[in-house]
Amino acid sequence: MKNLKLFFCFFIISFASVFSQNKERATGIFQIVNPNYDLSPKTGMTKQHWKDAAMYLLEGAFSYIHTLDDPMKFPKQPGKSYPHDERRVPTEKLEGLCRTLFVASPILKEHPNLVINNMKVADYYRYQISQLINPNSPSYIVPRAKNGGPSQNLVEFGALALSLLVNPEVLWEPLPQTQKDELARVMLSYGDGPTVDSNWKFFNIFVLSFFKEHGYEVNETLLVEYLEKSLTHYRGNGWYNDSPAYDYYSMWAFQMYGMVWSQYFGDKYYPEIAEKFKENFNGLKDNYPYMFSENGEMIMYGRSISYRTGSIVPFPLMGFQNDAHVNYGWMRRISSGVIKQFFTHPDFMKDQVPTLGFYGPFEPTVQNYSCRGSVYWMGKAFFGLLVPDDSPFWTAKENNGAWEKELQKNQVYNKFQGESEVLITDYPNIGAAELRAWCHEKVKDDWQKFRSTENYNRLSYNSAFPWQADGENGEVAMNYVIKNKKDEWEAFRLYTFKKFENGIYYRDVVLETNENIKFSLADVPLANGILRVDKNNSNQPISMRLGHYALPKLDKEIVTTTKKVKGYDVTIIDNGNYQLAMVPLLGWNNIEVLNTEGLHPESNESSVINLMHNKTSKKENSSIYATLMLWKKSGETWTKKELLPIRKITNLGDNTVVIKIEGNTEKSIQF
Repeated sequence: MKNLKLFFCFFIISFASVFSQNKERATGIFQIVNPNYDLSPKTGMTKQHWKDAAMYLLEGAFSYIHTLDDPMKFPKQPGKSYPHDERRVPTEKLEGLCRTLFVASPILKEHPNLVINNMKVADYYRYQISQLINPNSPSYIVPRAKNGGPSQNLVEFGALALSLLVNPEVLWEPLPQTQKDELARVMLSYGDGPTVDSNWKFFNIFVLSFFKEHGYEVNETLLVEYLEKSLTHYRGNGWYNDSPAYDYYSMWAFQMYGMVWSQYFGDKYYPEIAEKFKENFNGLKDNYPYMFSENGEMIMYGRSISYRTGSIVPFPLMGFQNDAHVNYGWMRRISSGVIKQFFTHPDFMKDQVPTLGFYGPFEPTVQNYSCRGSVYWMGKAFFGLLVPDDSPFWTAKENNGAWEKELQKNQVYNKFQGESEVLITDYPNIGAAELRAWCHEKVKDDWQKFRSTENYNRLSYNSAFPWQADGENGEVAMNYVIKNKKDEWEAFRLYTFKKFENGIYYRDVVLETNENIKFSLADVPLANGILRVDKNNSNQPISMRLGHYALPKLDKEIVTTTKKVKGYDVTIIDNGNYQLAMVPLLGWNNIEVLNTEGLHPESNESSVINLMHNKTSKKENSSIYATLMLWKKSGETWTKKELLPIRKITNLGDNTVVIKIEGNTEKSIQF
C-alpha cells in the first residue's frame, strides 16, 4: 500500500509538471512559469519550459476535440489558404492530425497516459490513425493510384511515419495487426512511389524506413536512391539546395530529417549514408547560429514562414552528438529565444491556434498550399525534447555565444557561404543578423506565387526589421521598384549572383517584363547599416524607387526628422524602438517618407523612406546610384560621422567607384 501511495504521488507530481502552464494560460498568451535564471540567465527557459510550450500548442489544438471522432480541423484564416471547398477538407484534416502529432509524439514518449481536455491523447491519435484506413470514415485516405504522382498525402504520411519512427511504443505497437498491415499497404503506396525533387524525398524515405524497421518488405532500391539523391542537394557550410531555393528549409528541414533519420534508423541499417548526413549536419554549426539575432530572434524570410519556430530544431539535435566544439549554452539560448519571440507575442495565437503569418496573421506571407493546421509543422522544434535530459544542450549554462566577445561593437561581420552564395551579416551595434540569398523566379512561372514575391525578392532580410509588402502606389521596402510598360510598379526579382569580394556582395538584376532594364548591384555592409552603390545599365530612361527597411507604428507615432550633414540630405524615422536613416549620395533626385497601411507584419500602420528618380530624357544624368541605409536604436544620438561615414566617393567612369570610409578604409567597387 505504501508503494502504491508513492506511485500516485509521483504520478500527480509528474502531471502537475506537464500542466504547469494551465493556470497562467487564462490570458491566452504563453507564460514562462518559475523561470530558471541560474541555468538560463538570458531566457529563463529550461527543458521543462519547452515541454510547457509544447503543451501550450497541444491544449489549444485539443480545445477542438471532445470525442474520438472530432478531427484536428481549425477555423480557416481568411485569404488564400485552403480549403476553399469541401474537396480539400480530408487533406486539411490529415494535416491537422499528422502535424499536431509532431508536438504530441515527444511528449507522449515520456507521458503515455497524458490527458488533455478530458481526452487521452494517445488513444485519440491511435484512433484517428486507424480511421485513415477505414473506408467508412470521413478521414479515409485512398491509396495512391497506380500511376498517381506525388501529393499532399505523401507529405502527411511522411510526417506520420516520422512521428511513428521516434515513438513506436505508444503510437504503433498497441495497434491491432490488421490495422498495422493496412496502414503499411496505404502508406507504402505513397512512399514507394514518385516524389518531388526537393526535401520531399524525405517523406518517401521516412515511410519506407519505418516499415522496414517494423519487418515489412519495402522497396529498398528506391529508398537508397532517394537517400543518395538527397545527399546530392548538399552545397557546403550546412546548406542544402531545395530546388531551386535557399531558405530555412535548406537548413532546418534537410538537416533535421538527415539527423533524425540517422539517429533512429540510418545508423543501424545504412551507417555509411548516415555518416554522410551527420557530416553535412556538422557543417551548419559554424554558420547557422549567426543567422539569428543576439536576442535569439529569427529573420522573417522564405516560404512557409508561418511555421516559424521549426527553424530552431537543428540546435537541440546537436545534443545527440555531444560535440565538445559546440557552445550548447548559445544553441539553447537561440532556440529558447525564438520560442519566446513568437509564443509570448500577443498576436501569435488566435482561436487557440497559431496564426498563418509571422507574429500575427499576415496574408503576404501565406502560401496557397497551407491550411490553418499547416502551422503545426513548427512542432518539429519539439523533437528536441527527444534529446536526453543530461545532454549538454539542456545542462549547459545559457550564454550569448559569439555576441559576447567575437562580435565587437562598431564593427560588421560577414560570413559568406560559398557555393550556396548566401551571405550572413551580423551587426553588433544593434544585435541584428541579416541575410542575402537566392532569388530568380519569374511571376509568370511561379504557379504557387511565393518564390517571386517579397518572401524572396528583397535585397536583404534583417532580424530587427521584418519585411514589408509592396504597395500598389510604389511603396517599397528594401528593394527597387520600376515603372513598367503597363504603368505599374514592378519589383526586381531576377537576381544573378556575381561575387563576394573585399566585403562587397555583387549581383546583377534585370526587370522581368523588360530585359533592357538592368542593374549591377553592390551591397557594402557597414557597422550601422548598408552602403548601396548600384549601376544602372538600362538603355532607356526609367522611373524608379528604392526603399529602406520599414518601421511599424507601435506605442507612439513615428517621428520624422530631416537635416543636412556636409551638404547631404538626411532623413530619419523613429518608432520608439529603432531609428532608420537614409542618405542619398549619388544619382537620386528626391526622398520621401511614405506612411502605409496593411503592408507590415507587426502593425497595420508603418513608415518607410523611399528614394525616387523620375525619367527625364533618353540620357540619364547619372548611371551610378549610391545611398546609405543606416540604423540605430531609439534614444541614441547620431554623430555626423555615423550619418555620413563616407569621406569621399569617386566615380572613375570605367565601371569603378572608389569609396573612402571613415577609419581610412577604402572600397573599390568593380562592376
